[in-house]
Order: sequence, then structure tokens, then C-alpha cells
Amino acid sequence: MVADDGKWDRRSVLRAAAVMTGTAATAPLLGGPAMAQDGRGGVADALFKAGNFEQAGRAYEEILRSDPKNVHAARQRGYVGLLANRFPDAEKYLTTAVALAPDDKEANQFLADCYTRQDKFSRAVPHWKAAGEDTYAKLFAAFRGEPYQIHGDFARLPWKHVDPAPAVEISLNGGPLRQFSFYTRVASLNVSAEAAAEAGLRAVTQQKIEYMGKTIWSFSGVLDSLRLGGIELRNIPVGWSDTRVGPNLGDGLIGTWIFYHFLTTVDYAGRSLILRRRTPEAAGQARAAALRAGAEPLPLWLAHEHLLFSTGSVADSGPRVVALNIGGTGEMVTGMPGETAKRLGVRTDYDRPVETWAGGKPLITYPCYPKEVRLGNAAATDVYCYANNQPAIGREGFDVLAHFSHCFFKPYNITLDFTDMNAYIARGKAD
Repeated sequence: MVADDGKWDRRSVLRAAAVMTGTAATAPLLGGPAMAQDGRGGVADALFKAGNFEQAGRAYEEILRSDPKNVHAARQRGYVGLLANRFPDAEKYLTTAVALAPDDKEANQFLADCYTRQDKFSRAVPHWKAAGEDTYAKLFAAFRGEPYQIHGDFARLPWKHVDPAPAVEISLNGGPLRQFSFYTRVASLNVSAEAAAEAGLRAVTQQKIEYMGKTIWSFSGVLDSLRLGGIELRNIPVGWSDTRVGPNLGDGLIGTWIFYHFLTTVDYAGRSLILRRRTPEAAGQARAAALRAGAEPLPLWLAHEHLLFSTGSVADSGPRVVALNIGGTGEMVTGMPGETAKRLGVRTDYDRPVETWAGGKPLITYPCYPKEVRLGNAAATDVYCYANNQPAIGREGFDVLAHFSHCFFKPYNITLDFTDMNAYIARGKAD
């Protein structure tokens, strides 16, 4: 079992994802947006840290009304908009923050992400560069023409197997079908060295990294065509490496950047991946089907380019922000920081440590058994989870109670609506 603490899945499109490690876990990076510690800024930051994003946004707006040159408030208010894919809102405040502080790396990173999500790569490039993300800047500068061109309206990809990770068959540049897994803890499409060579990929960027005790070269480039059943994507980012490290997950991983271009349903119960063009009609049909199945709309947030969050609970925690680590591998249902397990009185077995990896570095986790974990109306009781020594707050800047992983979703289907930013999880097969 390999854990992912998020350390490698922003700094480069490829990194460890490109070496086929994409697996389960929660632990986010240390750090995050700087917090104002007094007055209204302290209140706004506390609301944001607790996951009360709408209230935090209003509090930052109040600060800006009396202090329009407050960079922190402008950056954070823009970040609130970005979490919910409210792009005009996000652009307004993040552009203000960058104008006030052109060298502010976080504000530039958020604005670059805002443009990237809208496929405005040329506008994102200078901000990726200002954020210190030279790999992203060079990759996105290499694109010519419209990225993520979608041909087709619907695809249902049956899974070849469920464990150790779900696998579907896709085609690169018109080549033969190859088995790929998927995972929302990685960003772009990542392919094996063999698949990259067969598809004739040309490296736009390259860098040497250390991962799981090995030195590897990772690359990124532009893929002309990705065939996903009845849908073809053209002109998209892709990453690969010269070495396989970690579990063998077939010929690659499909990341969140692919998923957020569609109304995406990961149908664990029906053993299929369903992609629909993002239209009001498709969203309405998916919403109606989910409601008929008893699924309540849950908020969906997208942070740091590709990380998914919603609200859920562990034991008696009540609704809190949780990570949605959909796909990947692992036998655990959820993972949580050890401090969270202790605070909630979750039984933890410290006599049976599990030696695993997080971001290419060794990590010790411990089996734990909460009496219940829940996402909306979907719940699991007395199931195997794990606790580790990672902090509850990471680079996202807000507390994350736990992450929900591969095994939690097996009885369900989960639909991700990246337009209205809702998630629906329903028992049984998707309609």
C-alpha cells in the first residue's frame, strides 16, 4: 500500500504520478496561506481554516471595503471563489491581489490555476512563472490551438477489474487499447514510458527527481488524441517518466484535469466510468437520478489544481471538510491524522504499524476503527481505516478531517458536477 501526502502532485504535472504510483492517502503538505492573526483578518482566517468558506468570503470582503489594498484579504477572497469554480469572482480578487503584490507567489499560483481550469493556458503561463512553477509555465506555453477539445457527448467505460485499482481501456494517438487506472490525487493524464514511446510523445519539459529512494527523470508534453470510449479529447497535457516506481497500475493514470472537463460519474457499484459533456441538460438528468436514488447534494470544492473536497463526518465529528480520493488503491475506507483519531476517541491499534510511503518518503500508519464514517447519506460502520502522524491542516490552508478512499466507494456511484460544484453519492449502480 502506498500513501500520497500531496507533496508531489502540484509541483509538476508528472512527478510521482508519472511513475505509476498513484495510490491512496490523505496527508497534505505543511504550510498554506499565511494567516492574519488579529482583528477582522483573524476572524476571516479562522472561518476559512474551519471550512466555512462562504462566511470567510464575506468576512474578507468586509476587510477590503475598509482596506482595499489588503493583499491577504484579496488573495483569500479570490481563493474562496476558486474553490467553487466561480471564475469571474476568483479572477476579480486574484487580479487585484497580483496588482497589489506582483511577486506574491500564492496569488499568482491561484490566478494561474484559475486560468488553467478554463483552458486559458496562454494567460496562465506568466502567473505560473511568477509562482515559481517553471515546469507548468513551460508546458502550457507549448500549446498551440485550443486545448482539451472534446469530440463526442457520452462515454461509458467498463472496468476491467476493481482491485488493486479500477482499470479502464483507453487509446493514445489512435494506438491500441491500453489499461489505465484513475485517481483524483493526481492532475494530468500520466502514462508509462512504453505507452509514451508508442504514442510518439515528445518531451516539452524534463527534470530529475528523487522518489522512493530512486533517481528518475520525469517528462511532460502534449498529447494529440485521447480516446475514452465514445469520447475523444485532443490537445491535452500528459506526463511520463523513465522508471516505474511503486505498484503497477497498468499503463497510466487518468487525473482530475480530465474529469473536471466532464460531468463525471465514478460508478463503483456498476463497475464503470461515465463521462458526459457538461451541459445543463446532462447536469439536470444526473441530479434527478441522484435524488431518486436518495443522494443529497454535497458541496464540491477543488483546491490546488486538482484536489477534491466535500463535507463528511467521522464518529461524532459532525460535518467537516473531507478529501475525496476517488480511484487509486488501498484497502482502507478512510484515512485521518492521528490527532483526529485521538480527539474523536477512535480505536487505534498502535501495536500493528503499517510501513508505507507518502510522497516518495517512508510513512508509518496505524489501523483504526471508527464507529462510523459518512458522506451525506452514504455511510460505513466499524470498518478498517488508518491514522498517521500527518497534520490536519496542510497547504490548502483549511482543516481536513479525513480522506475517503477507494474502498469506501465500492457500494456506491459518485457523480461530480464541476459546473454547479456538487457531488452526489448514491447506493447501487448509476442510471
